[in-house]
Amino acid sequence: MPEITYSDFDNIEMRIGRILAVEDFPKARKPAFKLTIDFGEHGIKRSSAQITTLYTKEELVGRQIIAVTNFPPRQIADFLSEVLVLGTVNPNGDVVLLAPDRDSPLGQRIS
Repeated sequence: MPEITYSDFDNIEMRIGRILAVEDFPKARKPAFKLTIDFGEHGIKRSSAQITTLYTKEELVGRQIIAVTNFPPRQIADFLSEVLVLGTVNPNGDVVLLAPDRDSPLGQRIS
C-alpha cells in the first residue's frame, strides 16, 4: 500500500453508530444483512454488511460499530448502502466488526 499523508487520512470520515435494526438480505450475492444505524445528529443510515457468519441479528441490535460515513452511496441489488461498516477479516474469511471498547457518543468522529 502506498504511504499516505495525515491530510489523506483526515478526509476519511469514520463515526460511531448504533445498530437499530437488522434484516436478512437474500438478494445480496454473498450472505449479508441490511443494517439500520443511528449516527446521532448525523442521522440514520443504512448499510449492507457481510457479517452473517459470526453474528446473529439479535446480538447486533444495540451494538455500537464504526463506519466510514463519507463514501458515496452504493447500490447493492435493490438496496442503497449509505455507509461502510468496518471490520477485519479473520483467517477463515469471516468479518469481525470494529467497535469502541466503551460506549461512545453516537456520531462521534474517529480520529
